[in-house]
Amino acid sequence: MRRGKGLIALTLAAASAVSLAACGSGSAGGTGTPAASGTPGAVETGCSSATTVTFWQQKFEDYQQAWYKKYVAQFNASQNCVNVVYQVVPGDTWTQKLQAAQAAGTQPDVVTTNYGNIKPGVAQGQFSALDDYLPASAFADIKSNVAPFVTQNGKHWGYPMLVEPSTVLYINTDLAKAAGLDPASPPKTWNDLIDWATKLTSGNVKGITIASVAADLGWSSWGLQYNSCGHFPITDDWSAGRATESCFADLVGLYKTLYQNKLMPQNPKTGYADATPYMNGEVAMMVDGSWALGAIKQTKPDLLPKTVAVPFPTKDGGTGETTATLGGWTLTLDAKSKHPKEAAAFISYLAAGDPNIMADFFKQAGYSKYTTRTSVDQAIATNDPSTKQDANMKTISEDIVAHGIAEPQYPWDISLAMGTAIEAGMKGTASVDAALKTANDSINSTIQKQQLKGTAPQS
Repeated sequence: MRRGKGLIALTLAAASAVSLAACGSGSAGGTGTPAASGTPGAVETGCSSATTVTFWQQKFEDYQQAWYKKYVAQFNASQNCVNVVYQVVPGDTWTQKLQAAQAAGTQPDVVTTNYGNIKPGVAQGQFSALDDYLPASAFADIKSNVAPFVTQNGKHWGYPMLVEPSTVLYINTDLAKAAGLDPASPPKTWNDLIDWATKLTSGNVKGITIASVAADLGWSSWGLQYNSCGHFPITDDWSAGRATESCFADLVGLYKTLYQNKLMPQNPKTGYADATPYMNGEVAMMVDGSWALGAIKQTKPDLLPKTVAVPFPTKDGGTGETTATLGGWTLTLDAKSKHPKEAAAFISYLAAGDPNIMADFFKQAGYSKYTTRTSVDQAIATNDPSTKQDANMKTISEDIVAHGIAEPQYPWDISLAMGTAIEAGMKGTASVDAALKTANDSINSTIQKQQLKGTAPQS
């Protein structure tokens, strides 16, 4: 895995001081004085009253809310200059609530932001760059393939917390061995995958489960689209669709073979992100995100020793290639924050400071999500030596995450057009070529209606 150049190993006390120029002029109620040097992190502490900073977190798994609550309280207790008010917002009301707050001028200072929203948000002036508030060492600690996710025009517009590869292949080793297959030599090509799924399909057990409806296919196939073609189904400058290229037909053909040969469930009861069919023994192989490993650990731990996680096969068997995009979350500073230094101090403490804080997050996640910082990797290895022996963690981290790329940042309409084409082609409601032509027409229509030509964000 490519590593960042620098390391950060701050103590909790030092982390709480980073960027706490909050106590200086311009702070509501603050009486401290910023250091004369103006260097990020070089500050004086000691305040007669604390400045209030608001932090909104989109609701995720229960353990995440507990983790955030714990460290917000710890940050507030670690110094007397900033008081963070923490609020959890349900995902189904997140956009509406945030937009309403922004319109009313009551927007939170800090929020959790998806990587896909960073560069569009920068273009719209939603965020403040963090470079003026965090030390350079904080950014040097970010892994080199993750840093571009939050970088635009040479500045950092968020601090990355975690990544989750969207596409991992999980294999039930007992079922594989029973079918005469060697789990230590998993499928390398798409043809190998079809062969394995064929041999593993027996009775009520299907060989594999993979996304099969447009809404899931639209995002879960991003990494496979890129692997098949070396690009997404739109030109780099977002001026025209490319969905009719033959390499995308090859990808639809893979899904079509798996579906029409009944090697996968025909009418799945759960969506792509749900590992239940695999945990219930209904399928021998599962394509899912890295979070499925956490679900297995928490819900069906007895299945864990029988499960091997491997990269999804590449089209032609090449190694070290992208087969998964990396989703995840970052902390961003609102451009209209009245207290940017104080808010940035909290971001620095939680996401960029003492690596043990984020190491604790990944422990609570069952190590089903992956780090963005070199120092956090080291902290995890030190704090929990058992992770060094976890072969599945090692594989996902070194063979999948290390080669992962950012999710595409074009409008969801384009991704859904491709998902719709894959579903139509795999289920035979349209020929593969016709389905992709429809997708391409839809993409070009989206480009025109949303005036996307020439607006693709550049790193």
